[in-house]
Amino acid sequence: MRGFLASSIGVATAAALALPLALPTTALAETAPATPAGSTQSLPLVPLGPGADRGPGLPGMSASPRLPETQGLAAREVRTFSLVGVVWDDVSTELNGRVQVRTRSAATSSWSDWQDVETHNGEHAADPGATERGSGRVRGSTAPLWVGESNGVEVRVQAETGTHEITGKLPSGMRIELIDPGATGRDTTDGKNGSPALGDGDDKGELTLLPGMTMPMTESSSANVPMAPLGAGEISALDKADSSADAVLADSALAGAPYIGPRPRIVTRKGWGADEGLRESGFVYTNTVKAAFVHHTASGNNYACKDAPAVIRSLYRYHVVSSGWRDIGYNFAVDKCGTVYEGRAGGVAKPVLGAHTMGFNTDSMGVAVIGTFTSTAPPKAAVDAVARLTAWKLGLFGRDPRGKATLKSGGGNLYAKGRNVSMNVISGHRDGFATECPGRLLYGQLPPTRTTSAKLQGRP
Repeated sequence: MRGFLASSIGVATAAALALPLALPTTALAETAPATPAGSTQSLPLVPLGPGADRGPGLPGMSASPRLPETQGLAAREVRTFSLVGVVWDDVSTELNGRVQVRTRSAATSSWSDWQDVETHNGEHAADPGATERGSGRVRGSTAPLWVGESNGVEVRVQAETGTHEITGKLPSGMRIELIDPGATGRDTTDGKNGSPALGDGDDKGELTLLPGMTMPMTESSSANVPMAPLGAGEISALDKADSSADAVLADSALAGAPYIGPRPRIVTRKGWGADEGLRESGFVYTNTVKAAFVHHTASGNNYACKDAPAVIRSLYRYHVVSSGWRDIGYNFAVDKCGTVYEGRAGGVAKPVLGAHTMGFNTDSMGVAVIGTFTSTAPPKAAVDAVARLTAWKLGLFGRDPRGKATLKSGGGNLYAKGRNVSMNVISGHRDGFATECPGRLLYGQLPPTRTTSAKLQGRP
């Protein structure tokens, strides 16, 4: 994360933090249709800085017209949510500034301290020029932040100044998104995303609906047959021999592939409760998987492993409803206890095109460890899970985790579009884009992860 300017925004007095018992309601909120699988409250931010008609005393904010633009929301009561993020109209506009939130616990009614939200998130996205990026629905967005079940929020955003490239202005159309993951994952159709009919280009033929499953649920689950039966909540772990045999059953072209690692247990989208009516119908594939990019979600570490499915449902909803993507961006997620989760729909063994490493989504996969690992070390269980997952998935495509792969850049801030770039088969997000992701301490675990992954494949 880029260093923040030292300013009064980061200072709050005890008196200013004392809030009235009665909070204003969200009169300006525009809310996505509520479903059993969660909901999104979208609240427009309002000016708080120069030119704003407001009284003094807002914590950390000066009324001086010499300060850069500031927007936010005063403390208010809202419907229950667990994850927050800020979005804005133009995906190509960067938010150069500082975003902070405070939230009120639904369980204790106590307010948290101010928490920073990672502002540089645009590199977790579809490639420039990709169909997904040009849909007209994609917005700029911060990283999401998991705050746990909350029913009050306060927001402040201040623009950065200091160079000729940074004007002290904030992007237009800024809104805070408050995501409720819901207690269940039953599939419904969200009014923002149309009907649940199968999309064009689906080649699976007619699908049989099981009781309690809609067509989008069936479509998603069928992509993992025969590794798991239709409607399964997980794909079971297999040893190396059975993993190889299972892979051949799914694709006879893999017969004789010598270096497929043991398949880890994978919680399917049905298992973590994906609302399949949110995503776009159908799947989009790339040609192969040459490399795996490791990420952190930058959503904080304040979650329990039992909450991981809810965190993933929130990330999914934030990516699709708030940010305008076709599906969750990552191909896989890994929680702090080492559980592996299916990400973008299309089949865990297939080369599903993700939106995780702008410029290098083609012929790659994205694995996101849930948490923030810039100054916090990733749990060993999570690092080991990344090694197991990559040993299996890269093995399906004949890739040596210790090797190099040549990928063609789709455009970004490190490599020009069309340039062929040699990268590690297991790379960090920062290897393809100038970013902090996957955090300094997780990135430092990649060399031993490559070695472990290759050993699991049985390579000498």
